[in-house]
Amino acid sequence: MHATICDIITDLVQNSIEAGATQIELEVSTGPEQIEIRVNDNGKGMDAATLRKAIEPFYSEAGKHDHRRVGLGLPLLIQTAEAAGGKAEITSQPGHGTQIRFTMDARNWDTPPLGNVAHTVLGLMTFGNTYNLILTRKTPTDTYTISRAELAEALGNLEEAGTLALAKEFLESQEEHLQHS
Repeated sequence: MHATICDIITDLVQNSIEAGATQIELEVSTGPEQIEIRVNDNGKGMDAATLRKAIEPFYSEAGKHDHRRVGLGLPLLIQTAEAAGGKAEITSQPGHGTQIRFTMDARNWDTPPLGNVAHTVLGLMTFGNTYNLILTRKTPTDTYTISRAELAEALGNLEEAGTLALAKEFLESQEEHLQHS
């Protein structure tokens, strides 16, 4: 099991980056009854046979990990979502990317805590490679959207300590605003 929903998000976005996505859209919607997460990317995608294998425990694409052939991310996502009264849906097409949507009952005892969205997204925005990560964060009363490209344009290099501190402060302020609206 994942410790937090943000751990699941990290795994999914990292998969998108590793699949060569240049555009990754992350939507995190939280409410008193349901949590819904969507990750859409334009990475290399998977054919139906590979997708079937990817949701089986212990499958990992050849060459993805140097020292192991175990991939538990998608099977654990499915198990966690179902245990939390929700479901996970994964669609993918070679050359067009992958779309993942999962829900969890926010009131269910087995639903992991959300975790720190601001810190998670900031960490994801500092990975290498050329990609744009767009976060849309929603609650029943408010929404904000921010992208890696916008942050880099406004603040500069996201790998510098001063820039990271400013980006962290901004993302934390957006999350705090959501909690108080």
